[in-house]
Amino acid sequence: MIQVLTVTFDCADPYGLAEWWSRATGWPLVDSEPGDDAVQLDPPPDRPHQPPLLFLRVPEGKTAKNRVHLDVVPTDGRTRDEEVDRLIALGAKPYEDHRRPDGSGWMVLLDPEGNEFCVCRSPAERAAAEPAS
Repeated sequence: MIQVLTVTFDCADPYGLAEWWSRATGWPLVDSEPGDDAVQLDPPPDRPHQPPLLFLRVPEGKTAKNRVHLDVVPTDGRTRDEEVDRLIALGAKPYEDHRRPDGSGWMVLLDPEGNEFCVCRSPAERAAAEPAS
């Protein structure tokens, strides 16, 4: 068995990208300042099962599609589509729309350094779509 220690993003500006993800997730930056080569976001205390996000400076730029990405869901009453709008207002860019007319599916966005991530339906949206038993 293993435990995931962190989810790591290679990037040009660790502080800037971590700051963006901090606004997106609400997670705090840990002991960092602009110019740092490594910046971490810790999950809130009520989510101890989630690994921190670590942002590391690398010299090369992103050249291809991410092989690993985050899937995120709104947890504070927003719908998937409201969350997509909020993240775009923060600076994410739409990339691929996989939303379906029946409400299922997801939206792929790019963070400020071009890393793909998916916004999926909220738990409430998924529960409302389940057939009554």
